[in-house]
Amino acid sequence: MLKADGFDEAIIGYTYDMVAQEERLIYSVEKCIEILMQDDMDYLEAREYLDFNTIGAYVGKQTPIFLEDIEGIDIK
Repeated sequence: MLKADGFDEAIIGYTYDMVAQEERLIYSVEKCIEILMQDDMDYLEAREYLDFNTIGAYVGKQTPIFLEDIEGIDIK
């Protein structure tokens, strides 16, 4: 499993990708943002950094999954 550097505290689990036949770590997006905000970034800076440098980086079949919290979202 590949890890995203600096975000160990944001790991919330893992899954097995049946297509790729690989285990993949799952990270909480909100927890990742909180970690980045500890480095004096505001929320928007942290979100942009995470989206561009981490979530948007495909590094092969073991690329981690970044899970968005759905609290407050109306699912029909």
